[in-house]
Amino acid sequence: MADSANKHLTPLSVGGVLVSLGIIYGDIGTSPLYVFKAIIGAQTINEDLVLGGLSCVFWTLTLITTLKYVYLALNADNKGEGGIFALYALVRRYKAAWVIFPAVIGCCTLIADGFITPAISVSSAIEGLRILNPQIPTVSIVIAIMVVLFIFQQFGTSVVGKTFGPIMTIWFLTIAIFGILQFYDHPQIFRALNPYYAYHLIVEYPHGFWLLGAVFLCTTGAEALYSDLGHCGKENIRVGWAYVKIALLCNYFGQGAWLLEHQGATLGDQIPFYAIIPEEFLIFGIIIATMAAIIASQALISGTFTLVNEAMKLKLWPSTRVRYPSQVKGQIYIPAINWILMIGCIVVVLMFRESARMEGAYGLAIMINMLMTTSLLVFYFMTAKKSKFRSSTLAILFFSLEGMFLVSNLDKFQHGGWFTFLIALLFFVMMYVLLHARWLRERHTEFVDLKHYVGMIQDLQADTTVPKEASNLVYLAMADSKRYIDSNIIYSIFKKRPKRADVFWFVHVETVDSPFTSKYVVDTIIPKRCFFVRIKLGFKTNHRVNLLFNKIIHEMADAGEIDLTSPYPSLHKYSMMADFKFIILHSWASSDSEISSFDRLVIQGYRLLKEHSLSTEELYGIEAANLEVEKVPIQVGPQARVKIKRERED
Repeated sequence: MADSANKHLTPLSVGGVLVSLGIIYGDIGTSPLYVFKAIIGAQTINEDLVLGGLSCVFWTLTLITTLKYVYLALNADNKGEGGIFALYALVRRYKAAWVIFPAVIGCCTLIADGFITPAISVSSAIEGLRILNPQIPTVSIVIAIMVVLFIFQQFGTSVVGKTFGPIMTIWFLTIAIFGILQFYDHPQIFRALNPYYAYHLIVEYPHGFWLLGAVFLCTTGAEALYSDLGHCGKENIRVGWAYVKIALLCNYFGQGAWLLEHQGATLGDQIPFYAIIPEEFLIFGIIIATMAAIIASQALISGTFTLVNEAMKLKLWPSTRVRYPSQVKGQIYIPAINWILMIGCIVVVLMFRESARMEGAYGLAIMINMLMTTSLLVFYFMTAKKSKFRSSTLAILFFSLEGMFLVSNLDKFQHGGWFTFLIALLFFVMMYVLLHARWLRERHTEFVDLKHYVGMIQDLQADTTVPKEASNLVYLAMADSKRYIDSNIIYSIFKKRPKRADVFWFVHVETVDSPFTSKYVVDTIIPKRCFFVRIKLGFKTNHRVNLLFNKIIHEMADAGEIDLTSPYPSLHKYSMMADFKFIILHSWASSDSEISSFDRLVIQGYRLLKEHSLSTEELYGIEAANLEVEKVPIQVGPQARVKIKRERED
């Protein structure tokens, strides 16, 4: 099973660009619906505000979206894959323990963003109906769309997905045309290309700095350009971005031109995006905007599924059921996440009711995510690329820019930002509990030299007074070397209840940094009687260990290394396959351990998460027909000291 990473690289093609338009650009592509409305707010429209806001939008799209993500981040790919975990997998090999925290924080904030993006995108589009009928119940319509969208996830998007690209192509063409119609006769709007106007807004305009929180909304979907690299390919994303950026800027400059014509007034209930659409095309504009918002939501939901699945493979997320609803490459469905997101989105809609109020909750979490990506990118260019100049320049530029955006977004905390921050914090606590519990287990799990037990294994296999446990006994091992084995396994075989088998198998499953690796190594401990199998799987491959192990033993049988025929004479003559029994050991913190209150709290949290998680056997697809789960106590701290004195009877 060779590493097949190269076949996952997607070449440049018209179809590839169309796919990128449908998958990647939904979030950032629907930002014109609400960005200028958020910048202007309740303020009186004036030239400094409009040109300054427009200049900030232009340079934000140029520096953060284009330079950081489209150029730099896409060059930091992991065998053609991108995203926060792909980047983490690239840099963790340099043995810097801290890199796990930006990856975890980035994951939490991206998922928190999933609670607000569908709500604000769909609400912004549907609110255009109020122009036609101010009494229309937009909240009910938005919730209905949300429910249908999330119910639809379980059936897959293979059919509808083929239409995403063409619809988004029409969307970007449409918003570009509507924008051009506005600024065609107002060339003075292009003064906003001068960065002076951005500087003037931030530094000199009253409270202008805090408007950066609204400006930032124009680039909130930039992370998707990197996260979905594996689905679309680097060149397809870059070509697609050239088209998307031109369309977005045309629309933003069109809105700016319309705003300059209304200086001295306030927006009130008007939405600049819909205001620049000719009245006869308004219905078409609302329909295409709603479709684009739904596509943006779909892309974010699918991206969340992928992110959580990668986190599970890296053992940073509680194990939960994953389904594959269609044959589309990489498409997965995680029921628990789907329903949590649906409930969260509905809560957001009911809490805030209007997109203008949701803007306060939007941006803070994703800003933190961008800072985490920047920190890992800086470390990547410093270590992997050994480019101190590039990493230093990147650090100074983007930590400064994103630091300003973060500070300005902090103003949103009391206006709704607390909601996504709270969601992200809850997920971080959950992931930290899993991470810390794993550290405790790895720190206190003992490994023993396997060669010291080879003779004992042979004697046990020959001892017919010990009842046979199975013809083949398979243990899942933490040890990743043929030299050592978990002391828990030795405890299970010899001490807890002696277990005799014709063949012992020790299987170690490792998640490696390459995304699509799928290979194995077999070390023979005792010829035909004991084997150590190391399976290496990428964080994007299916970890179906039962199927993989079955394939491995059949390949070994074909090579003459083992005999898969049942050893029992009554079954052997019919060429029946030998029986296999899996034993899974669950480490359990011994009650005799003396540990800190914090560690004890972590262990209790870990046990609670495990109770509501998918079991190891379900996660790896191991059949329950011949499976035994054992709990093995481990010392996670010094053994408790006890005193007792024997009294002699008179």
